[in-house]
Amino acid sequence: MSDCLFDLHIGYVRFKNPIALAPMAGIVDSAFANQYASNAGLVILGAFNLDKASIAVASALVARGRKEFISDEPMELIKKEIRAVTSGSAIAVNVRSTTLEPLIEAAKIVKEEGAILELNAHCRQPEMLEAGMGEALLHDLPRLSAWIKAIKETGVVLSVKVRANVVNDIELARLIDKAGADIIHVDAGMEDFGADLDTILNYRDATRLFLIGNNSVKDFESAKEMFTRGANMVSAARGVLENSGLIQELVENVTSYQQSIGWYNAPKHVCSEGDFRGLAFCCLPVKPCPVHEKFRKLGYTAEEFARTKFDFAKGTMLEYGEDTCFGSLVWCCKITKPCWIRDGVLNTIGLSDVEYMKLKKQLAEYVLDHARIPVNESH
Repeated sequence: MSDCLFDLHIGYVRFKNPIALAPMAGIVDSAFANQYASNAGLVILGAFNLDKASIAVASALVARGRKEFISDEPMELIKKEIRAVTSGSAIAVNVRSTTLEPLIEAAKIVKEEGAILELNAHCRQPEMLEAGMGEALLHDLPRLSAWIKAIKETGVVLSVKVRANVVNDIELARLIDKAGADIIHVDAGMEDFGADLDTILNYRDATRLFLIGNNSVKDFESAKEMFTRGANMVSAARGVLENSGLIQELVENVTSYQQSIGWYNAPKHVCSEGDFRGLAFCCLPVKPCPVHEKFRKLGYTAEEFARTKFDFAKGTMLEYGEDTCFGSLVWCCKITKPCWIRDGVLNTIGLSDVEYMKLKKQLAEYVLDHARIPVNESH
């Protein structure tokens, strides 16, 4: 499968598709990834424990029946595990530590191997919280910010795995963004309720960083719900234990979807609580509707918003469509929403659904690029 279909990349890392295998302590190693996620766009190994304190905590957890990866030589284990992945997927390594120095050492090794380092700010076992690692980092945001900045000095592509609904998610997203991380991996779970999809949208509207949505991804419909809220990628973990073919199914479905519409994670319309990218599908702002609140958060007036969309449309196929509701395809809706007028124009000018949606994606990026208030300052 060609990487060009999705064109997903961060720094020196390219992803062949937007499906990831999430880390599970003591379970997701190279052997597991090779067996169950051979065609994933990303496999995230771990979590691995790096310093004496984290290893001691992991040992205590094993003593009470939990699975963990424990090694007297964690750096060698990381290097060995990265090299043992045979799928051609991008690789990330989820790591825990109570101190910064081992994280810096791991970052250098991971970068040399062409992989991603994922800082674990997610695990919440009482022993881990007491030791000051995992989710404890979310309760010490100055330390989290300082660690991100220090790790990024190595040049590694850095992901931060967080748990939603622990602290203010919008503030957390902004902090991770401003500290310099490349990816936010969000466990959007709610106790006994599955994924909190509003949280994914909140992260999307708070940052333009690469966003991985996690929790309760058990089929393509649940994955698509996360994609429409702004996730660039979705990750599955427990679902793979329940369905060994889940990653394969997700990859096949998202590939087919991308081939058919050209924008696999196209947002919901703003009037259906879509994220900022949904402004690409909005009507001309001539009547009261949610579009006004949305573009004002980006610092646009109605006139500036309209002019920005018109400016993008000039010289593109979105300029056509005088018979549409507002006289131009630039104001038309998502291709998955039935509209015989829009479709008639597309047929007349010879613009395919995929080409139309690719232009809409470019339009969304243009609107965000020209906002007076950056996304990470907009709320």
